[in-house]
Amino acid sequence: MAGFPGLERKFRRGRPRGKRVCLCRRKRRIAREVSKPPGSGGPSRGALQCMCGNTMSVPLLTDAATVSGAERETAAVIFLHGLGDTGHSWADALSTIRLPHVKYICPHAPRIPVTLNMKMVMPSWFDLMGLSPDAPEDEAGIKKAAENIKALIEHEMKNGIPANRIVLGGFSQGGALSLYTALTCPHPLAGIVALSCWLPLHRAFPQAANGSAKDLAILQCHGELDPMVPVRFGALTAEKLRSVVTPARVQFKTYPGVMHSSCPQEMAAVKEFLEKLLPPV
Repeated sequence: MAGFPGLERKFRRGRPRGKRVCLCRRKRRIAREVSKPPGSGGPSRGALQCMCGNTMSVPLLTDAATVSGAERETAAVIFLHGLGDTGHSWADALSTIRLPHVKYICPHAPRIPVTLNMKMVMPSWFDLMGLSPDAPEDEAGIKKAAENIKALIEHEMKNGIPANRIVLGGFSQGGALSLYTALTCPHPLAGIVALSCWLPLHRAFPQAANGSAKDLAILQCHGELDPMVPVRFGALTAEKLRSVVTPARVQFKTYPGVMHSSCPQEMAAVKEFLEKLLPPV
């Protein structure tokens, strides 16, 4: 699949063929169909802001989009966007299903050349060579990206959010990185939200998993008509994950008619998952 143009392109009727666009532009509409913030007619623009404080040692926090909690923040969700996107679209979506005591952090991937997309420079957590289970992988890039996300997790821990009150999540390439990072993280995280994605470096597991990963709760969701990351790859990933963590802790939900995108039902499932994992304290 090398050279596939517009890897994570939106599929909309009437869009000119070959035009490259960022993924997840529908997230605002999707999220608004799920729920709205208490006492508001829609997502609060004031909730989207840059991280403040000392972020010099955590580059991903420098301009990350965040959604602040309406109450004292006792938990955090770190959510990673897909290829070619930024954290802003997911911050906007998550703002409409937010829990009042949870902080949502949506960092932006660095811009790098992507082999699968004709070496175009775009936001990408690591290089992609293909989207099949046997495609070569950017092992060094994946591991470096995972370390950067772990630094972000540790920053939140230093700010008073315990590891077991942190959920890591993402969509597509971001979901893939969230799976790899959480499974290899030395800190016992609360869980993972993995949307339309796969497990990178899957041959290294379960040996590569940290011992604390055994009890991770995982919500994995996938559109049944996904042409980019086919749902069968999602099913194989779920099967692999059940060999790494306690099998009963893995939920795999599929959505008929959904392509490489999200839907209101999926967003509602994410909210329910977070409500159970991160109750008020």
